[in-house]
Amino acid sequence: MMHTPNSNQLELITASLNRRSKIKPIEIVFWAVALILPVVLPSHAMMISEIAITALFALSLDLVLGYSGIVSLGHAAFLGVGVYSSALFAKFFLPDPTLGLVVSGSLAGLLGLICSFTILRGSDLTRLMVTLGVALIMLELANQMDWLTGGSDGLQGVIMGPVLGVFEFDLQGKTAAWYSVGVALLLFIFVRMLVNSPWGYTLRVIRDNRLRAMAIGVPVSKILISVYTFAAVFAGIAGGLLAQTTGFASLDVFAFDRSADLMLMLVIGGVGWLYGGIAGAIVFKILQSELSAVTPQYWMFWIGLLLILLVSLGRERIKGWLTLSFLFGRTKAGVVSK
Repeated sequence: MMHTPNSNQLELITASLNRRSKIKPIEIVFWAVALILPVVLPSHAMMISEIAITALFALSLDLVLGYSGIVSLGHAAFLGVGVYSSALFAKFFLPDPTLGLVVSGSLAGLLGLICSFTILRGSDLTRLMVTLGVALIMLELANQMDWLTGGSDGLQGVIMGPVLGVFEFDLQGKTAAWYSVGVALLLFIFVRMLVNSPWGYTLRVIRDNRLRAMAIGVPVSKILISVYTFAAVFAGIAGGLLAQTTGFASLDVFAFDRSADLMLMLVIGGVGWLYGGIAGAIVFKILQSELSAVTPQYWMFWIGLLLILLVSLGRERIKGWLTLSFLFGRTKAGVVSK
């Protein structure tokens, strides 16, 4: 017999959802710092823009992997569609960045809606292969349609107009950094509202036990289709940002490496936590930049070693060791000072 919550229980549930959806002060500080960084570190403005775009891309995968339990190795397909649609729209129609993001998100969302029917059945291995196959198909299509995409040479000569008709893209990359961080912030707030809504908690129910969710009357197929489409839209917008801030589109956006690196970021930062993808993108991009400058041939070795440590030791154990070492250091300092 199904238990129906009374009005008091519904009020408690609503209050809990509202409390969880409120933005915490530490989050405001984090995003304020992100918006200030292009001024503090102007020489790293393009790096900040790239991290923001990658974080948005990781956020889209976390929505389907961490909150829905859908594994994917072909998420780069939506990023690539966003990149090429935004670049082509700017080159042949209108170089307006805002409209370009709408186009890239819409076309990527349409592809996500079509592909969502392929992930409703089968095992995780089946979904991995199907999603990977979609990305490979898009890669080959972009390569064969070289009259439109530029093929292996890439799509060049993409010139973007000013953001909101006012802010021109500068060579230093400050406008690109603020633009990318601003779009990432707006979409993050939207995703945060989604996952902390009743719809978001239904996603968790489906992730934890799909058969039980179906037994209690949850429209599992419709919800999985909707979340996969949403994730594709966000990945497409990330691709649109990438094309607009770099002025270039190439076949490597469809490559398997993009999806694999994205999965690695979520492993580093943690799945099922919105800031996990952001943290993973920050760590991965900084390590990639710094380590490739020191050891260009072996920088992936150190990232692989980090991944092994995270999986073998566990993220919580490493956090505990760092906390203990910090407290022990403070205690020793206190004893010495006396």
